[in-house]
Amino acid sequence: MPFQKVQPEKLSTSVVRQIELLILRGILRPGERLPAERELSDRLGVSRPSLREAIATLQDKGLLTSKAGAGIFVADVLGSAFSEALVQLFSGHDEAVFDYIAFRRDMEGLAAERAAAYASDTDLQVIQAVFDKMEAAHPKRNPNDEAQLDADFHLAIIEASHNVIMLHMMRSMYQLLREGVFYNRMIMFKQRTTRGELLEQHRAINAALQARDSKAAREAVIAHLDYVEGALANHKKSTQNEEIAKQRYEHELNR
Repeated sequence: MPFQKVQPEKLSTSVVRQIELLILRGILRPGERLPAERELSDRLGVSRPSLREAIATLQDKGLLTSKAGAGIFVADVLGSAFSEALVQLFSGHDEAVFDYIAFRRDMEGLAAERAAAYASDTDLQVIQAVFDKMEAAHPKRNPNDEAQLDADFHLAIIEASHNVIMLHMMRSMYQLLREGVFYNRMIMFKQRTTRGELLEQHRAINAALQARDSKAAREAVIAHLDYVEGALANHKKSTQNEEIAKQRYEHELNR
């Protein structure tokens, strides 16, 4: 018979499994600091030696890292998603910008559709809370907060789609966006008119999600990213035109 005796699981193994799932599901995020050893052992209901053994195992797996005098942190597990050479290649070619937007349009449209269908009520509350913060940040003259919340809003939708592969891939893509690999995100937020358009687009996405309308949610995301693509194309063209105008002006002065 294909049965074997059930072996009792070590406490440290249970801790490893729990922390792994929290990282896999995107609840513990790259760079996030774990609670202090005493607090964490109390929360988990295990002894400190068992906790230390679990943390050592997770460090060996590359999921946790220690910083002297600072504590234990979730490792930057996204760092390996793209090689440094590929990141440099992305940043040096405009073609990658529009391919990136096309990829986002496909993936985030699907994520919105899934979120409308599969998100829990709490998932939708998170998305609503992030959108409320966007509205509150909108009147501020400095657009930094609103730009950050824009990324948080889209990632909250991806989290609500409950697909862990999509979650980690898109988090990696957003990290490259935050670092300005594809384009300077502040281009989209410096003009008040553009900021107003973006806010209304996010409002439409949120409304469709709260109504659990999968089709409308996907269409709203696609319309939003179509707008982003058009705005970036216009900015690129105007920048090129300005460079040509400067050359003409310099030539005229030296005639």
